[in-house]
Amino acid sequence: MDNVTFRTARIEDLADIVAIYNESIPGRLATADTTPITVAEREPWFAAHQTPGNGLWVMSLAGKTVGWISLSDFYGRPAYGHTKEVSIYLTNMIQHHHLGQTALDFMTQQARELGVTTVLAFVFKHNTPSVKLFKRNHYATWGDLPEVAQMDGKLYSLLILGKQL
Repeated sequence: MDNVTFRTARIEDLADIVAIYNESIPGRLATADTTPITVAEREPWFAAHQTPGNGLWVMSLAGKTVGWISLSDFYGRPAYGHTKEVSIYLTNMIQHHHLGQTALDFMTQQARELGVTTVLAFVFKHNTPSVKLFKRNHYATWGDLPEVAQMDGKLYSLLILGKQL
């Protein structure tokens, strides 16, 4: 899958971004949202990623949006301006094809260009593929929040994985 491309997301990409995000909800691996979100609900989030230092990119394969990556503000205080939270979402049809690595490599390059010095990933502990991806890329466990999420009557733990760039 060498023909993967990335570009800055545009507002007309928001429907695809939301669709990919919503596709991840039933699996209970990638998000703590338990019901689908709407494009309108995601518009303020999209706008926040148009500010300096943040980023939102779509990943395309054969002209079709198959994933997205974001770098988001962490904690909203000025002293944390060079620390960003990364999110990577891939459509189900391309998962397990090592494109998470491609997306993470792209994000790392973009983060460095934006002057980001620290990247954090908030990953459910049971999301083994994502945990392995970040660990393989030298992200360390900086936090382990036991059973902080409840979905479908089950408790889930959250890892904070971090890396200095």
